[in-house]
Amino acid sequence: MTNYHVTLQAPYIVKNIEDVEDALGVAISHIGKILNKKGMEYVDIDVGLTICPKCGEPIDCVLVVARTAIVGILLSMKIFNAESSEHAVRIAKSSLGRTLKDIPLEIVDVVEI
Repeated sequence: MTNYHVTLQAPYIVKNIEDVEDALGVAISHIGKILNKKGMEYVDIDVGLTICPKCGEPIDCVLVVARTAIVGILLSMKIFNAESSEHAVRIAKSSLGRTLKDIPLEIVDVVEI
């Protein structure tokens, strides 16, 4: 059995916001509250990055249109005693998926620790 660090990406929609910074703060706060209510304080929450098509620099993964934003959130957690990296991903998706209902989760990274 091996331990893994699994990072998943999730889109989160935020409504009635003023700007990008507001969207980022609200999204992280809401996800944090949801996870903390379920006792999942061990999940690290961060904003995803994407590459700017014009300059090639990494930028926050957020899009704001008409006071509504979609924010790419990274959720990272350690998985202990998994049989394989695929098993670790299934465990992470299962535990996060039960808590974050109706939010799709996509694998970003799996690292053996």
